[in-house]
This record gives sequence, structure tokens and C-alpha cells, in this order.
Amino acid sequence: MGIYAVKTTASQEQTVADMIINREEPEVHAALAPDSLTSYVMVEADDHNVIERVLEDIPHARSIVPGESDISEVEHFLSPKPDVEGIAEGDIVELIAGPFKGEKAQVQRIDEGKDQVTVELYEATVPIPVTVRGDQIRVLDSDER
Repeated sequence: MGIYAVKTTASQEQTVADMIINREEPEVHAALAPDSLTSYVMVEADDHNVIERVLEDIPHARSIVPGESDISEVEHFLSPKPDVEGIAEGDIVELIAGPFKGEKAQVQRIDEGKDQVTVELYEATVPIPVTVRGDQIRVLDSDER
């Protein structure tokens, strides 16, 4: 059993991964299409002949990269990144969900454990701290850039 990289058409990675899994081949154990890996899908299977057979009927699947990948090469794709990663105190953000959607704010505090950010709304007459989930904001301007 090994992990193999399959070359795909750009922007079709998730489609190819879904089609591989939907084939329900007993020798294919998993397919992963990480966002950060463009034009490739990682497939766990008993051997590369199984993948070659499966890929014959799958559009957008181009070829198998020669050789196997080790689990250590793909394990960083397996753990989810927190939504607050890449956000720093002082960043200017836009709220993209919730009652303050569309408002601009400045990051005051980040709670990585809860995946929450406390921001202070810009246009408010009185500074109001608002705590939102990390996936409800979009960074507009960062001090670190």
C-alpha cells in the first residue's frame, strides 16, 4: 500500500478526487485534493496499477507521478489550519458574515484556541469590541506585509 500523486487538469482536483472515491474500488483507500496543491490529487491505494486502471475512465486525470510518496510528505495536508492563521493584532479586516457584514474593523485580540478574533469596528462612534469566528473575517491590510 502506498500514496501516489495523480496529475490533474488545473481546478479539477476535487472533481477527480471525488470520482476516484465514487468508483468504490476496494484497493483504493483514500483520495485527497488539498487546496494548497494545484493540479495534483494524492491517492492511497494498494499499488499504482489499481490507480492506472481507475484513471482510465476519469476525465481531467492526466497521469500518475512515478514513485510513491511517504506519509510524512502528505501529513501536513491532513491537519486543518485554524481560520485565524495569518491574522495578526492590528490588521484591518472586513467582516464577511453576521450582523456587521461589510463593516471594516481592526483586530484587537486573537484567541487561537477558540478560533475567534476580537475586533473593534471602525465606523462606530463609540469603539465597540466584537468577537467573531475566524472564518467570518477577511484581512484587508496587514502590518506584517
